[in-house]
Amino acid sequence: MRIVIADDAVLLREGLVRLLTESGHQVVAAVGDGDALVEAVVEHQPDVSIVDVRMPPTHTDEGLRAAVEARRLVPRTPILVLSQYVEVSYADDLLATTGGAGGGIGYLLKDRVAAIDEFLDALRRVAGGGTVLDPEVVGQLFARRRRDDPLRELTPREREVLALMAEGRSNTAIARALVVSDGAVEKHVRNIFTKLTLPPDTEQHRRVLAVLTYLRN
Repeated sequence: MRIVIADDAVLLREGLVRLLTESGHQVVAAVGDGDALVEAVVEHQPDVSIVDVRMPPTHTDEGLRAAVEARRLVPRTPILVLSQYVEVSYADDLLATTGGAGGGIGYLLKDRVAAIDEFLDALRRVAGGGTVLDPEVVGQLFARRRRDDPLRELTPREREVLALMAEGRSNTAIARALVVSDGAVEKHVRNIFTKLTLPPDTEQHRRVLAVLTYLRN
């Protein structure tokens, strides 16, 4: 894959460059601020970009805002955001750029980078157009459900399946995690689509809509 990295921490940035290069990928740009990220995405149109949320000058949400701008200029360009802490609002803002139409989006805690195989798998899924969310982000989103939760019709097992979908897992991966058959997962997924009254469309589009419903309520 052709990859852009944006992180102001030189050690992490160079560590990612080395990790990705040794894994057979090409880092086409490694930058340290949001403006440079946007320029690199427009110029190189990479397969995926890895972006730190907090970058200069204020170290608040410059990276996130740059990622949103990059997706505005290069629609659906895959972005994997890395954050030191769980910031649920950041996940919401980034997911809003999908417009329900897909496009690779990921939000992981930086600690996940240490689990190299899992990190590289998440990166591949985002580059392939999937949505990957850190389990801790999913947990916090689940904890803030409102009373008028549109997911209230789902069974506990269907909620588990939807939570795993929000982490970007395939039906097969969900089946392994829950120790059930692929057919059982497919049935749960169909029930989720039906109960959320999602319009008939492609499987990927309906999965994105289901995850957005899950995250925004």
